[in-house]
Amino acid sequence: MTKWFKDVLVELHREESGQDLIEYALIAALIALAATVGMGFVATAINDAFSAIGAKLSAYTS
Repeated sequence: MTKWFKDVLVELHREESGQDLIEYALIAALIALAATVGMGFVATAINDAFSAIGAKLSAYTS
């Protein structure tokens, strides 16, 4: 029983197929985080631009 358990642990240690999946998941999470932070800045800039355009249109139409 002990030898079987040791062999299973050694085989799991050698197995690297799941390692790629974890690395890809971490990269995807990093990209999602960067996109979320970036969209916050972009949304603020777009909101400011539309506010400025709205103010100019209101000034010209009044």
